[in-house]
Amino acid sequence: MKWISTLKEDILTPFKKDPAANNIIEVLLCYPGVHALVMHRIAHKLWQWHVPLLPRLISHWNRFFTGIEIHPGATIGQRFFIDHGMGVVIGETTEIGNDVTAYQGVVLGGTGLAKRKRHPTIEKDVVIGAGAILLGPITIGHNSKVGAGSVVTKSFPPYSTIVGVPARAAKNADESIPSYQI
Repeated sequence: MKWISTLKEDILTPFKKDPAANNIIEVLLCYPGVHALVMHRIAHKLWQWHVPLLPRLISHWNRFFTGIEIHPGATIGQRFFIDHGMGVVIGETTEIGNDVTAYQGVVLGGTGLAKRKRHPTIEKDVVIGAGAILLGPITIGHNSKVGAGSVVTKSFPPYSTIVGVPARAAKNADESIPSYQI
């Protein structure tokens, strides 16, 4: 039952995070981020059960139909929202906490070829701006914001506002800024 309630939350999340979401039919038919997440949840469950090939095929179809690539091994928390998702890439060992938002072109990519943790960990309540690239086994602390176009290759503590190339903290970690002000 938890799996079904998670899917229901995935479908209802746009109403909390996107003022353009008008009704359930529109979300079900016209939100590729929701489509990608539902397909990922299925692929991820099959991946956990060690079903051969099928999880990767679902991931491939997902990318073809939505423009969003999520490896079936990626672990994604509840109420993840992908807004304008074209070009989003989420790698195999990525871990995403609850209530995270990612905009178009976000890359959560790996470094190296070793069969170990090589992708980012995104803690709860993080907003990742359009075109941000986060690489390697780094951690973005909860309630942080990553600015559009930032390139992040090191970890940041909770409540950070992260911007630039290379990324740096624009605010002290103890200064909380509501997500809607990023």
